Amino acid sequence: MKFKNKKTMTFIKTTEQSSKYEHLEKMSVTELLTNINNEDKTVPLAVEKALPQIENLVDQIVSKMKLGGRLFYIGAGTSGRLGVVDASECPPTFGVPFDLVVGIIAGGDKAIRKAVENAEDNATQAWIDLQEFNINENDVVVGIAASGTTPYVIGGLEECNKNNIITGSISCNAASPLSQTAQFPIDVVVGPEFITGSSRMKAGTAQKLVLNMISTATMIQLGKVKGNKMVDMQLSNNKLVDRGTKMIMGEIPVSYEEASQLLKEHGSVRKAVDFYNSK
Repeated sequence: MKFKNKKTMTFIKTTEQSSKYEHLEKMSVTELLTNINNEDKTVPLAVEKALPQIENLVDQIVSKMKLGGRLFYIGAGTSGRLGVVDASECPPTFGVPFDLVVGIIAGGDKAIRKAVENAEDNATQAWIDLQEFNINENDVVVGIAASGTTPYVIGGLEECNKNNIITGSISCNAASPLSQTAQFPIDVVVGPEFITGSSRMKAGTAQKLVLNMISTATMIQLGKVKGNKMVDMQLSNNKLVDRGTKMIMGEIPVSYEEASQLLKEHGSVRKAVDFYNSK
């Protein structure tokens, strides 16, 4: 089913407005890079204005996770891919189960690499996708859509609202239909893109920054970081094993070899340090 909503169709998107730059094809590489960089510099300032909204959503996520809930991201295209990336990086970074933070993209996993035709226009599919994970009232669902008008995302949040599931959103247009649907919306208004309508650029960068904030702040609040160290990170390669060994050396008075052995025996920096301190 396709989503038909007059407000969505007539909503004016600043992300779709014409670029301030003309005749891009006539610019030198230096001019192109300089102008793109100048536009990118405005993104963190736009995110800064949304910090109170981000805080409100993080508080909700932390509260629900302490009750055993999970965090879901739903999106289409670039927005969906960014959600999948953030979710997939939580287990190795913070040592949490792979299903604690879940990224769902319109069109399924194949859409991570290739666009799936009309997937974002299906307003009922997101709820179907969420039900595969036995979504419940302990969970939080965050819809991501630069435009703020994606039917897949809006439809998903509408069903979550009906089922008493907390909803948040990340959009780059003020007062978008998505923001009006979410209980805890985040609006990061970045303005027109360098290439008109190419929301993978400033809007994508803004969404990535916000997602970094949401997942990182949440995991710190849940005790997954000690000091400033990723003490629960997965030791999935030699670089991380070396990093973990040096973290242990920074916490307790042992040699590199002793720290390495403790890490090997206990499987994480936290467990190795706790074992040593318990002796």
